[in-house]
Amino acid sequence: MLAKAKLVVVFFVLLNAFFSVGQVNAVYDKTDYNFWISLPADTVLKSKPPILIFLHGKSLSGSDLNMVRRYGVIHEIDKGRSFPAIVVAPQVPYGKSWEPKKIKKLLEYVQSQYVTDSNRVYVTGMSLGGYGTLHFAGAYPELVTAAVALCGGGNVNDAYNLSQVPIWIQHGNRDNAVPISESTKIVKAITECEGGDKLKYTIVEGAGHGDLEKAFRSEEIYEWMFQYSKSVEQFVEPSKK
Repeated sequence: MLAKAKLVVVFFVLLNAFFSVGQVNAVYDKTDYNFWISLPADTVLKSKPPILIFLHGKSLSGSDLNMVRRYGVIHEIDKGRSFPAIVVAPQVPYGKSWEPKKIKKLLEYVQSQYVTDSNRVYVTGMSLGGYGTLHFAGAYPELVTAAVALCGGGNVNDAYNLSQVPIWIQHGNRDNAVPISESTKIVKAITECEGGDKLKYTIVEGAGHGDLEKAFRSEEIYEWMFQYSKSVEQFVEPSKK
């Protein structure tokens, strides 16, 4: 009987592990980028959820989609965090940069598969993904509700478009991989534009490049993004997890 009971316990442990992993699904060959997708609880999914896009850094580039789970939003889901949103995490091929047109196609594909709130599309990324976040928001400010860019940079020619979007830029002052000047340059350009008061800039004292990853482990960046909606001018209450 004891052996049988142990087998039952092992079975349910394995079953729970299977369904835990199953909440994040891989999607191949549907858009230019293969991607992970995580759906919220059914009650949220049936009420036009927002979309949160996570853009990884250079170290996770390649053709092995599992690499995208090493840190960031999908990694947080693997650890048990839930989001009141459809979470999408594409992978860029090694040696390539994030392309706004391809991210837009990915967004449109997800929107074609699910009934979502187009007024609530959020983007966040780190390093190469930080650049990708600002490039996408700069190219399509009408699509992005709010964005968080960590230890990256942006194109100063996108400054006006970026000034129309609530953006939180973070950078460590001891970053030896991407100099903090990359962020301060785009911050200066945005703040000089009308509407640049939507920008939030945080210099993380004593932080190196990889230290910014801890932002994905907090509640702060998600609550900050989710408070915004394009359908209203004022803030909406942060979504509860």
